[in-house]
Amino acid sequence: MHASISRYLEDLRLSAYSKSTIKVYSAALVAFGNYHDRAPDQCDRDDIRNWLLHLQARGSSPVSIRQYVCALKFFFTRTVSAPETVSNLPLPKHQRSFPAVLSRTEVFALLEALETPRMRMFFTLIYATGLRLREACLIETRDIQRDRGVIHVRHGKGGKERFVTLSPRLYGLLRSYYAQARPTPPWLFAGRGGNPLHPDVAIRAIAIARRVAHLDKRVTAHTLRHSFATHLLEQGADLLVIQKLLGHSSLDTTTIYAHVSTHLLAQTRSPLDLLPELKPMRR
Repeated sequence: MHASISRYLEDLRLSAYSKSTIKVYSAALVAFGNYHDRAPDQCDRDDIRNWLLHLQARGSSPVSIRQYVCALKFFFTRTVSAPETVSNLPLPKHQRSFPAVLSRTEVFALLEALETPRMRMFFTLIYATGLRLREACLIETRDIQRDRGVIHVRHGKGGKERFVTLSPRLYGLLRSYYAQARPTPPWLFAGRGGNPLHPDVAIRAIAIARRVAHLDKRVTAHTLRHSFATHLLEQGADLLVIQKLLGHSSLDTTTIYAHVSTHLLAQTRSPLDLLPELKPMRR
C-alpha cells in the first residue's frame, strides 16, 4: 500500500491542495485500503460501493461520505488513471444547514472575554475582515497596506490571494497591538520559535472566551466569519462584494447569508400589509 499512497500524496501536493485537505484525503485512502486489507489500486468499483455502504451503516454523516468519495475520485482519476472506477458514484444528498451567527452584542461580549491582547486582536481582525482561521494566522506585517486601505491575504484557501478591507478603526487597533506586543517578523501574530500562530492556540482561546462570555451558541473562528458576512449584508452590502471579501469561488456559497439574516427577514413586508384593512367579522 505504501507505494500507491506515496504517489497519491505527491499528486495532491503537485495539485496545490492544502495541508488539511491532504491529511483528510490520505486518511480516507488508508481507511479504504485497510477495510479491504489490500492496496487501494487493487480495488474495483464494487469495493468502493461496499465501503460507502459500510460508512453509511456505521453512521457516517453525508458530508463525511462525500469527502471520502472526493478522496477516492482523486486517487483513481489522477494517481492510477482509472476514472471509470469512480464515474457516476451515488452520493448522499447534501443537507445544507445554516451557519451559526452572533449578534453584535454577542460579538462584543466574546471579544471582551478574550484573555490576552494577541488573542483579542486576532479575533477582532477575523470579525472585521471575514478571514478564515488559517488565513489570519499567516498574515504578515507587510500585508497591512494603510495607503490603499486593504489587507493583502497572501495565503488564501486553495492558494488564492485576495484583498480585504482595512477600516480606519481596525488600523488604529492594529497599531496599538503592534506597539504593545511587538510580534516577531514577519508574522503579525507570531507563535513559538519564529513561526506563525498555530490554529490550535486560537481554537483553545475562543473556546475559553465563549464560556467566560456565557454564550450558549457553538462559537468558533468561523462563527465570526459568518457574523461578519451576515452583518455586512444587513448593512446593505452587495452580495458580490461580500463574495470577493470572503474569497468564495461561487456566489451560491455566499447567498446562504441572505437566508441567515433574520434582520432582513424582519424588514421584509408581508403582502398582507399592502391589502386594505379587513372589516371585522360579525358573529
